[in-house]
Amino acid sequence: MPTLYGSLGSPFVRKAVVALTEKGIAYEHDPVIPFGSNPEYRKISPLGKIPAFRDGDRTLADSSVIIAYLERTHPEPSLYPSDPYEFARALWFEEYGDGGMAPILGGKIFFARVIGPRFFNQPTDEAVVQKVIDEEVPPLFDYLEKEIGDKKFLIGNRFTIADIGIATVFVNFQLAGCSIDAKRWPKLAAYIEGIHNRPSFRSVIDKEKAMFPPA
Repeated sequence: MPTLYGSLGSPFVRKAVVALTEKGIAYEHDPVIPFGSNPEYRKISPLGKIPAFRDGDRTLADSSVIIAYLERTHPEPSLYPSDPYEFARALWFEEYGDGGMAPILGGKIFFARVIGPRFFNQPTDEAVVQKVIDEEVPPLFDYLEKEIGDKKFLIGNRFTIADIGIATVFVNFQLAGCSIDAKRWPKLAAYIEGIHNRPSFRSVIDKEKAMFPPA
């Protein structure tokens, strides 16, 4: 049975969990933490980041790489569009989540409010966090509000890696005590609620809410 390495709370581990669940792939979970990872883990993930994945004697690191591998080994249900342009757009939204949103919603808000205080004895500077919420978050949400429109899914009228890549970061936003202003971003709020209510997301969100209860 394959093994997924990486602790819950990470938007990238969550991406892999959702993909595995959507594809119905049984796996074992080793909740490795990314801080000070041991030398043995670095043999699997040379950068020491999470998640990593082992399938027999094959090892991989990085959520996008892992999910691309799963798509080839377990092609149904597909998480990538077949149309070339929609495929590229799906990758774009995944990157928008990974590279654009995660450093802000995860790194600057979730880490500051949850991980830093609980695990590193770092007090939260709420003024700094609020400045991020007021200034850095709105442009990210404005773009998604426009792109979502009246659609249930971002690409091709079905659930894809685009939806996983975007929706996973909003879990951290919520775990940090934040919510989407439904008056300002009604389409985004409805979209995220719909994606998070999928069984693949709901099961991992419930576990993480138990792990990170409100302070």
